Parts: sequence; structure tokens; C-alpha cells
Amino acid sequence: MNERSLKVLEFYKIKEKLKKYASTGAGKDLIEKLAPYDNIYEVVQHLQETREALKLLIFKGSPPFEGVYDVRQGIEMAQKGFVLMPGQILKIGAILRAARRFQKYIATKEEEEHFKIIEDICSGITVLKDLENKIFMSIESEEKIADKASTALYNIRKSLQDKNASVRDKVNSFIRAYSSYLQDNLYTMRGDRYVLPVKAENKSSVPGLVHDQSSSGATLYIEPMGLVNLNNEIKELKLKEKAEIDRILAELSEKIYEDVNAVKINADIIWELDFVFAKAKFGSESNAIVPSVNEEGLVDIIEGRHPLIDGKVVVPMDVQIGRNFTCLVITGPNTGGKTVALKTIGLLHIMALSGLMIPARENSTVGFFTEIFADIGDEQSIEQNLSTFSSHMTNIVNIIKKSDSSSLVLFDELGAGTDPTEGAALAVSILENLKNRGCTIAATTHYSELKVYALKSQGVENASVEFDVETLKPTYRLMIGLPGKSNAFEISKRLGLPQFIIDDARKNIATEALKFEDLIQSLQEKRAKAENYAREAEILKNEADKIKSKYQEKADKLKNIRDKSIIEAKREAKEILRQAKEEADNILKDMRELEKMGYSSSARHKLEENRKKLKDKLEKTEEDLYKTRTEKGDKLDSVKEGQHVFIPSLNQKVVVLSKPDAKGELQVQAGIMKVTVNLKDLRACKGNSNDEKKRIKREAKLNFRDVSTSVDLRGMDSIEATYITDKYLDDAYLGGLKEVTIIHGKGTGVLRNSITDMLKHHSHVKNYRLGEYGEGGSGVTVVELK
Repeated sequence: MNERSLKVLEFYKIKEKLKKYASTGAGKDLIEKLAPYDNIYEVVQHLQETREALKLLIFKGSPPFEGVYDVRQGIEMAQKGFVLMPGQILKIGAILRAARRFQKYIATKEEEEHFKIIEDICSGITVLKDLENKIFMSIESEEKIADKASTALYNIRKSLQDKNASVRDKVNSFIRAYSSYLQDNLYTMRGDRYVLPVKAENKSSVPGLVHDQSSSGATLYIEPMGLVNLNNEIKELKLKEKAEIDRILAELSEKIYEDVNAVKINADIIWELDFVFAKAKFGSESNAIVPSVNEEGLVDIIEGRHPLIDGKVVVPMDVQIGRNFTCLVITGPNTGGKTVALKTIGLLHIMALSGLMIPARENSTVGFFTEIFADIGDEQSIEQNLSTFSSHMTNIVNIIKKSDSSSLVLFDELGAGTDPTEGAALAVSILENLKNRGCTIAATTHYSELKVYALKSQGVENASVEFDVETLKPTYRLMIGLPGKSNAFEISKRLGLPQFIIDDARKNIATEALKFEDLIQSLQEKRAKAENYAREAEILKNEADKIKSKYQEKADKLKNIRDKSIIEAKREAKEILRQAKEEADNILKDMRELEKMGYSSSARHKLEENRKKLKDKLEKTEEDLYKTRTEKGDKLDSVKEGQHVFIPSLNQKVVVLSKPDAKGELQVQAGIMKVTVNLKDLRACKGNSNDEKKRIKREAKLNFRDVSTSVDLRGMDSIEATYITDKYLDDAYLGGLKEVTIIHGKGTGVLRNSITDMLKHHSHVKNYRLGEYGEGGSGVTVVELK
């Protein structure tokens, strides 16, 4: 795509904003090279990778870029076999760690959504865990090699520690012995050697080697002879330490060299991911969407916003080109927003064709154009001795030479800068020529001739930017289908131009032109009324929907109350029958006692008969009750494990644990109990399915914007810090974060220990560890949530 359009439409400013979201210099270099892609397949792929990165940010929080730096120079030196500095090796280790963590970061379960393009990018990662561990075990920081880097280094430093202790003891004894000859009762260092500050006049009283003197000459720094051998031994140990460190660095550099191709590929992948996630973060902050892309030249941008205008003041714009017309002529007064409309169309297309999300509403569509030409702004050139008209025409000539059916052409004030009659005629001819070629065109103008051309020509449509004559302010709303009115007379009148001058000006305009302008004004007024009516109708429709929903809810509540009342009545009836049964049993018991006391057996038989009738009636009532309850819901022919079903006899929803056996028996989970039931006793469960519940639960955990990925506890006492951390972990868990950082500082370690004790038993914590290099070290604790 031509560089001139990218510059005129200010795509470079978009790239500067995008760079703020990249973590590495290499990622920013990729952004600097960003430009529209040459084919629609690449455009769709890069838009999809941006969408996937945004979903990963939502579902899994920030990607693992902690401690990642641009180490291209270090990798290049490793490829040539150089011995690397500790800082370079450590940064390469951070790249390897980030690459390994990214494989875990993008890992998905079977029921989760997969991220195909980003997974493809990460498929080239080679996990070099041994090299990574060796690096972080050997190097503590850019200035320090760890004691455990090698056994020899550990022994050397242990000897150094012992020797230094011996020297300090020895030098303290010299201080006591020579205290009367010293300027101060202390020792100091000169060139890694312990020396004493001796008064110059007492030089002969302290035998030893003079290493330095003060600026005044009053003090000599003397190494006593008794320390020479010890200092020499320390010097030798330091030389051995340096040699061992050089050997360790050479060994690590050799290991990196052996795997340098894998290291370079891992680094390239991390930088590519840094670029991809920068696009996603930029889109998220801009409240942007991923548009559809088509090769038919269709443009349908819904509530598009210019990304370089403050989001609080920018006015959304709807624009459509390509369905019934391919040329849009935009008219309206100066400062009305015509140029902004053109730049918005062009810049949003450049962003989308570069794989960036655009600030618009869902379902917006952009066309795939191989070229976007823009003739916008004042093109006057003093150096080339070109007037405004000449500069514009030079650019237009170039556009006509190179444009075709896959080009988007944007003209600002086409034909301006010369005689209006000739300029309008040229503008019409240019638009007609490009339209016949199949170009997609948007042009702004003041000429009434172009408004007439758009009204008469097929494939050309008028549009206007709305202007409020009462306030003399533009509304910046783009209205497709209506030509705009310049409103010069109305604006001049509002600004105080005398009426007689305006009347004279009206007489100088042809009657047909005035009628045309009046017709435009009438159409605008009618359109405004139609839009008001449409808004009122929409409001009434929404209110009607709310009333309908309200009464439907009330009807459902009444139905539930009725059903509950019927069930409750039957339960009461059952209780009455149960009490009657108990009473009958008690009567029979009493009668048996009476029979023993002399009643005949015929009386007993009669009582038994009555008892049987009572029992049969009770059982029939219970059967009717059970039948009523079991009829609720549809019968099931089959069930599967994990399915939610309803048991009418228990009036409870349960979960199926096993498939039915030959007899139709199966096991279900009812609350905390496992119950065996028959398939014929189960009914279809109304309400949310298990999948819906999972989805709802999952959606409830997507409040990621409100939860930070870290909490700072420094300056708090243990009780307050524990309370704050507990509440933060709850919020992070509900927010869907997988990994968070607790910042407690190093200090005395009391705060860190309190937090560690709490994390051991916290229900949301899956794992935790102290921070590594680049994460804050022992001053932070990194927590992995369930």
C-alpha cells in the first residue's frame, strides 16, 4: 500500500499508541514494520489471532511476559560463539522461561475453547528446561554469579570468607597494637588489600608497605608486614574466583550455542506473541471489535469512531458503501466533520487490513482493498512551485493511473482551488471515470453540481454531515441519502450580517439553485421528524416489551403459587389420613383388649373389616397423590451420566451417576445422598441444563477488568495484610484470573511468613512460590489459583 496514504491518514500515530502495549523492543520493531497485508487470507488470519489473544486475556489474565527483554544482540553473539555477559545469559533464560510458561498458558481443557492460530504460533517452541534451570541456578543477577553455580566456586568463596575473617581479626589486633600511631582506630581497603591509616610522622613505627596517602599528606595507608601474606592469599583466591566465573560463563555460553537455533526460534515466537498481545490490549482499551472482511468492496461500518479523537468527545458514524452504490458524495458546511468522516473511513480500513481491531460496533464490515488512495488536506508546495489546485491535481492524476476495482479512493474537496464551474465539471468527470472502473469512492464537496450528479447517477449516493443552525455547531452525524446544505446565508445571519446584504446575495443566485437548496432543507427537516418518530416508536416498543415481561413474570408467579398450593393441600390431606390411620390402629388395639375382657369374635371381625376399608382408602389417596406428582414433567426413555433430571416422588432435581441396568435401575445424586431409582420414575428437568449452568458460572467469572493482577501489602501489619489478601484472592478467583502476584517486600520476612501461612490453607490457592528474577524475587509471592 502506498506510503503517502498511510501518512495522510496518520497510521503512524496508531502504531505509536500500539507500541505502548508492547513489552520488548523487538515487539515494538514488529509494530513499526506493520502495514496492511497483501491478501485477504493474511488479513483474516491476523484479525483472528488478535481476537484469540483478547479471549486469552479475558479467560486467563495477563500473558507470562514477566522479565522478558530484547536479547537479539546476545543471541547474535551466541551464534558467533562469543562468551556472553551474565546479564545477557540471564535474559536468555527469561526468554526460555517465558516460552515454557506460554505453552502452559495456552493449554486448554477439552470443554474449553481452543485458540488455533496462537497454538500454531506456539507449536514451534522448544522447552529447554535443563538449560533454563542451569542459567537461573548459576546466575543470581546481572552482577552476581551464584555460589551454587559450581562446587569449585562454592569452595573458593568459602575460603575467601574464612581468609577475610582471619584478616579482619589480624588487622584488629594491629589496630590495638598501633592505636597511638593511627589517625583513626579503623582499617580501610586499597586495591582489595587491608591497610591502616597511619600518621605520616609515625611511618617508621608501623613497618609495612605504603599503598596510598591522603590529599594533605598527613595520612599514609600502610599494609602491615604481618598482613602481606594473608592479603596475597586473598588476592590469589579472588583471581581463582574470577577464573572460575569466566569458566562458568563460558560453559553456559557453550550450552546456549549448542541450542542457539532453538533459543532464537523461542525468542522470535515470544516477540511475535508480544506483538499479538499488544494488538489485543490496544483493542481492549479502545473498546474495539474484530470486523468482517469481504472481497466485494462492501463497506458497512456501524458507529465507527476515529481512533485518534478522544473517546469522550468523538461522535460515532455509520457509513455504508457497496450495496446499492459505490460512490458516496458527502456535502455540508465547513468545520462540519466531512474530512473527519473521510479519514475515519480510510484509517479504520488500514487498521483492519493490518490485523488490528477497529473502534466500532459488532457486525461492522470492511472491504479488502489492495490500495487506498487519499487526496486529503492542503497540498500546496512552495518548494515545487505548485499551487493548491496543481498539487491536488498532480495527486489525482497519479490516483487515476493506478486505481482499479480493488481500490478505495478518498477525495477531500474534490475540484476545489480553481474556478467553481470548471472545478465542478472536472470533479464530476473524475468521479464518473473512477466509478466506471469499479473503484469504491468517498468524496467531500461544496459544489451543488455534484449533489445533482449524485441524485441523477446510478451507483452514486448523496450524504451530508448534520449542522445545527441554531447553535452554529456541527453534530458530526453522517446522514446517507440526503445532500447537505451549505447554510451560508443562515450562518451569516446568525453571525450578524445585515439582512439587506443577504437578500441581495439571494437575488444573485439562480432560482433553480435556491429551490434546490430549499428542497434539501425540507428533506433534512422531514428526515429529522422521521427519526424522532422512529425513536419515539422504539421507546414505546421497549416500554411495551417491559410491560409484557412484567405481566408474564406475574403470571408465572401465580402459576407457581397455584401449583405449590395444590401440593401443599395434598400434603395436608395425606397428614390427615396418616393421623386417621394411627387413630384407627389405636381403636383396634383397644377393641382387642376389650375382646379379651369378653367381647365376641364377631365384633372383632367387624372392626378388622372397617380397618381394611380405612387402609384401602388411605392407599388410594396416596396413590392419587403420587400419580399427580409423577405426571409433572415428560417421561424419559434414556438418560446419560451427568444429566439433570427430576424425581417427582422426592420433589427434587438430581444428577444421573450411572446408566440404567437391565431392570432400568440407576444411581442418582440427590444433594449429599446417592439414591437408586428406576428409569420410569424419572422426568425431564425443566430449567437450565448442565451446560447452561457451566456457561453461566463461567460468565460470572469474567469480570477481569475490575481485578488487578497484583496487590501491594507493603507498609501494612500482618493482620491487615492477611485480611486484604484474603479478600483480594476472592475477587481474583471470581474475576477468572489464573495467576496473581502478592507484593509484600523483603524486610524482616514477618509479613511474607504471615501471607505464606494463610496461603497454605486458602481454598482458592492451587500453588504458590516466591518470585523469580525479573518478578521481584523474595519480595513477592506468585500465587496460582484453582
